[in-house]
Amino acid sequence: MLAIKQTLYRTGGDPRIIGALMDAVRNGKQVTAVVELKARFDESNNIRWARQLEDAGVHVIYGIVGFKIHCKTTLVVRRDEDGIRRYLHLGTGNYNPVTARLYTDLSLLTCRPELGEDAADLFNILTGLCRFPGMRRFLVAPFEMYERFLRLIERERDNARRGVPARIIAKMNSLVVTDLIDALYEASQAGVQVDLIVRGICCLRPGVPGLSDNIRVRSIVGRFLEHSRLFYFENACQPEIYVGSADWMPRNLFKRVEVVFPIEDGNLREQLLRRLLDVQLGDTLKARLLEPDGTHRRAKPVPGQAPPLNSQEALIAQARAAAQPDSDPNRPSPARAGLRHAASRPLRPRLDAGYSSPHLPREGT
Repeated sequence: MLAIKQTLYRTGGDPRIIGALMDAVRNGKQVTAVVELKARFDESNNIRWARQLEDAGVHVIYGIVGFKIHCKTTLVVRRDEDGIRRYLHLGTGNYNPVTARLYTDLSLLTCRPELGEDAADLFNILTGLCRFPGMRRFLVAPFEMYERFLRLIERERDNARRGVPARIIAKMNSLVVTDLIDALYEASQAGVQVDLIVRGICCLRPGVPGLSDNIRVRSIVGRFLEHSRLFYFENACQPEIYVGSADWMPRNLFKRVEVVFPIEDGNLREQLLRRLLDVQLGDTLKARLLEPDGTHRRAKPVPGQAPPLNSQEALIAQARAAAQPDSDPNRPSPARAGLRHAASRPLRPRLDAGYSSPHLPREGT
């Protein structure tokens, strides 16, 4: 290993993360940490361990003036037998061992050259070595993410008008940006089926005749706090999926450095669609459906159709089945087969994520 570069937003002062970076410096590696001092509720922690990193010899950067560094990115440069290679970790959640047990998040570990080049350019921007050069695969805020999302929605609208298959599924914490909402309305009017999974604030009204007939909005409040951001575009039967750290809020798109990245492997795209999005869109126990008047109603199982489904428990069942020593990675997803058992299994008493408690960390996204 030659070098490590990592963004740190909310680590909670975990000694394993901080200690690993300091150990790397002691072992002669080049280590850069981009630290966000203004991570809400974690300011004092971040200042304290940023000083520790500097004292250990880590090159600590405090980001771009006027913008929070909210992306979750780690770049490792190694000298392999066949040459220098970049290894990259991208995610939707912070490098925090406490929230990792309470939040649902997604991450990707890859060495695809195009993504590695984008990550290298990103860290050059954050460390002040260059201006924004444009990206090959990443969508990066505040530089181009907003415009790229608009174009992706408009492409689905145009496909629907031409009679080409078009669909949008978007999962996020909050939906506020009015231009994106208006674009979704236009897509709905063109015939695009739009499914939104929005845990928190949603300023869009679904199901309004003549405006948003083809839009459905749900939130899921369960054992874990839904924190991942995922965006699916049908793209005329050539689906594209993006995952990242940004909600569709002004602060994310215009006032923070965010990264949304494509899932380019077809098998991974299929898993995200079938084993995550389809399961959450079928949740009938922990989902709340947004009505045209702005109120919510709880989703209910339809008698005689699919069994009751708790999507988070179904995902736990998937993970447990995949962890079995004799599991076949190519077998069909256990989500549907194990839904009745997973959804009906009695759970230990626990607080539902999303409700405040002095014993749970506050989520300052």
